[in-house]
Amino acid sequence: MKFTIKKDLLLDALNKVSKAISTKNLIPVLAGIKFELRKKKLTLTASDNDITIQTSIDCLNEDDFRIEREGSIIIQGKYILDIVRKLPDQFINIEVIDELKILIYTEKSEFNLNGISESEYPNIGLEESKKKICLKAGVFKSIVNQTAFASSNEESKAVLTGINFNIVGNILECNSTDSYRLARKVITLNVESEDSYNIVIPSHNIIEFSKILGDDDMEVELHIFNNKILFKTGNLKFESRLINGTYPNTSNLLPDDSFMVIHTNLNDFYDVIDRVSILTSDKEKNIVTLETKGNILILKSSSAEIGRVEEKMEISKNNQEDIKISFSAKYMMEALKSFSTETVDIHFVGEIKPILIKSSEDETLTQLVLPIRTY
Repeated sequence: MKFTIKKDLLLDALNKVSKAISTKNLIPVLAGIKFELRKKKLTLTASDNDITIQTSIDCLNEDDFRIEREGSIIIQGKYILDIVRKLPDQFINIEVIDELKILIYTEKSEFNLNGISESEYPNIGLEESKKKICLKAGVFKSIVNQTAFASSNEESKAVLTGINFNIVGNILECNSTDSYRLARKVITLNVESEDSYNIVIPSHNIIEFSKILGDDDMEVELHIFNNKILFKTGNLKFESRLINGTYPNTSNLLPDDSFMVIHTNLNDFYDVIDRVSILTSDKEKNIVTLETKGNILILKSSSAEIGRVEEKMEISKNNQEDIKISFSAKYMMEALKSFSTETVDIHFVGEIKPILIKSSEDETLTQLVLPIRTY
């Protein structure tokens, strides 16, 4: 294998696949990146058994990418990434000599690395399904940004560490919950799905894929299998395992009605909670108390060691009812941050019932935060 490539082209591809390299893997070869040069195309593959990422660079212009000899080799991921990132040259030469010796050189630099034979690398198929689901990259990113934060970090509740994708007909419903809050995003697909799916994708994996997604107008294909999902966009393939288990029916958590709805400016409401939460401490779960008196909203918090704070703001309500309720400032702020609208509607069902956050400007998104008893 021997080729010359523009540094930026190679670095972009390495940055994508390197997210699948694990330094803790029991299989040493998986700390490497598979370089495969065939048919005027360089394909890079990395896997840690949990996710697999593959991307390719086509030899379309010999000024950017020139191939002299085809072949394949496994190169230690950490070292090739550091070398390419730090070399100041515009072009990099990579050559395999004596089958397992790798020479990486430019006009003034030369690195010699020990490679690993491709025969030691696991057989990774990355096959595609005949029935794919398509989304725009921008829509996919919004799903992840508006739901992933609400998933659990506790491995004891494995199924809650993922995002639930439920597809029926042309409706994609995404749910994420850690038992204390719920984020729900509902998307209408352009094409109806022949099959129904109810799967759970690890949140960490889907966040990693979202980070390397390109232009918002690019198409993302979802290829769903029994125990894995393959995302494909452009020349990038990203495969993740699925989490086994039945996701709870979160629709039961969403109240059908509310006795009072507050309409407020999102940024103003967020800023008030942010200031009031300054005097809360982690051990007290960042608890703030919300109280309404007519069209005045009062938010307050107190700590025996630190002190107390109270803020007032004007709001509009749908009736003359009043409420007093406490909740986690952190959870409420994260829920509010998921909206990109100017205003939000806060639906109250009762003092110990879930709080719903919606917006008439974006009816695809619903956030739910459970209240905290303070007595």
